[in-house]
Amino acid sequence: MLYRTVRLRWPFSLVWWTVLIVDANASWWWMGISASGSISGNSVSPSCSRVPGLSLQQLRMCLQKPDVIPSVSQGANIGIHECKKQFKYERWNCSTSNDPTVFGTLLKIAHKESAFVYAITSAGVVHAVGKSCSKGNLTECSCESKRGARNQPKGWEWGGCSDNVNYGVWLSKTFVDAPEKADRRARSQRKARAMMNLHNNEAGREAVLALMRVQCRCHGVSSSCAVKTCSKSLPKFEEVGEALKAEYKDAIRAVYIKRKRKLKRKDNKKLRIPSSSLVYLDESPNYCYRDKKLGIDGTSGRECNKNSSGVDGCDLLCCGSGYNTQTVRSVHSCHCRFIWC
Repeated sequence: MLYRTVRLRWPFSLVWWTVLIVDANASWWWMGISASGSISGNSVSPSCSRVPGLSLQQLRMCLQKPDVIPSVSQGANIGIHECKKQFKYERWNCSTSNDPTVFGTLLKIAHKESAFVYAITSAGVVHAVGKSCSKGNLTECSCESKRGARNQPKGWEWGGCSDNVNYGVWLSKTFVDAPEKADRRARSQRKARAMMNLHNNEAGREAVLALMRVQCRCHGVSSSCAVKTCSKSLPKFEEVGEALKAEYKDAIRAVYIKRKRKLKRKDNKKLRIPSSSLVYLDESPNYCYRDKKLGIDGTSGRECNKNSSGVDGCDLLCCGSGYNTQTVRSVHSCHCRFIWC
């Protein structure tokens, strides 16, 4: 274990913070699993001080904007939870490890699964922070109001309290993107991965923005709806997960062009990569069999649906290795009522 002392400048004081470095692959995602403790005054939240691997920019934000850190932790949490939900029946089921790397060494590979994790956790921060703003839980922001918007439909006006997605997007860019922006100045291999991660982070944020909806309430005599007051609200996070899962299936393999410092499609460098698409650099490993080095559990012992031809079907999930069937008898109550005699 190594200790690193970091000096962060505060407006009226000098703060020295000793950070425990456990693993070079540690990630801010650990905040979503180990989130605990509270924040008060200028003290650093345990959610930050106990998370190794945070960049200097992330540590500064922990000091400068401590109130938002619980929302960041919640964003990581809902992102990881949605990842598990979307991949529950697939060979890679978004399994996590009980250490600060969260996903083990598997996400060191720049594959499609890495792309999804970066996108869904970035989206999680946008969603969690936006909700916290509109609920009044953060001093940094409040609900968003749109007054006098252009091209406003006749007969209705902005009103109520819109979810503050703009602040959520800003915070996600500032906190989540910080390690990748530092790596962009590194060697080409790390720079390529940083560019990939930044692109997928942005794709996650765009997924939330694209699914924002307008909700209206009617006003008038006898519910005539003479006037509508409308506000924008965040989508259910499950919808964001489904949208990003669709992007995962159509993810684009890219290559890093060193001369132009850009990612280009591997199959056709002239075609632009849409900002909403997920990108990856390497092919995925074989998830069928256990690989301790990569942290792959394999599919042995998993439950499958023998009547399904989808990804949860036994033929696909068991990788053609065969499967055992079991008949399980369970006893449970069904629509019971207690009747006094």
